[in-house]
Amino acid sequence: QVQLVESGGGLVQAGGSLRLSCVASGRTFSSYAMGWFRQAPGKEREFVAAISGSGARTAHSDSVKGRFTISRDNGKNTVYLQMNSLKPEDTAVYHCAAGAIMTTTASVYKYWGQGTQVTVSS
Repeated sequence: QVQLVESGGGLVQAGGSLRLSCVASGRTFSSYAMGWFRQAPGKEREFVAAISGSGARTAHSDSVKGRFTISRDNGKNTVYLQMNSLKPEDTAVYHCAAGAIMTTTASVYKYWGQGTQVTVSS
């Protein structure tokens, strides 16, 4: 069982930056691929970024490529999402997820955090 707790969300003006963190319980963190997904009101959950267990491979959605960066620190059981040049359309609840393989498909991830709200004002 893996428990995930996100933090770092908040209210920021367009063009600003935030760094989200997701801390995982357990001693096998490096064996899990991690993903970030977001869901805005009235919209479906959307893939944002993913990273392999070792951190050697990453993927970012086209909508955030060049602005957001996923990374992880296995010594701290933590995955990060650095978000720069934020836009109002980035407003959503951001969830981290853990799974056996690195994928853009939400249903493959087994464990999910409760989410952290990110609001970008124009």
